[in-house]
Amino acid sequence: MSFTPDHATVWIEIPVTDLGKSIAFYEAATGGKLDRQQMGPNETAVFQTADPAGGVAGHLYEGKPATQGQGPTIHLAVAGTLEEALERLRKAGGTVLSDAIPIPAGRFAYCQDLDGNSIGLFEHS
Repeated sequence: MSFTPDHATVWIEIPVTDLGKSIAFYEAATGGKLDRQQMGPNETAVFQTADPAGGVAGHLYEGKPATQGQGPTIHLAVAGTLEEALERLRKAGGTVLSDAIPIPAGRFAYCQDLDGNSIGLFEHS
């Protein structure tokens, strides 16, 4: 059996300890907006995409983050340059863990959010 979907990732969920503070952090770091909404039993903050019907997105929810830097790494697209995004992340209280790493599709850097979740900030080429 062979399965090749259009997008291997269909949704992400990032657990945070304080939804309001994390919304402000992720909006600052990425330069994008999150839409606060009730989703099932949880209040969430949904990352917005240019195509809400077909874009791959996800949300923040109040939950238990993995031990400092031990969970999966979620890479997020950013507005502007990677350097601008890293500066916004630092000012918002996050931690930059690596220098910029070039790959064919662009550049990214490893970081941690307010709860120690492992994230990558990604600038498309």
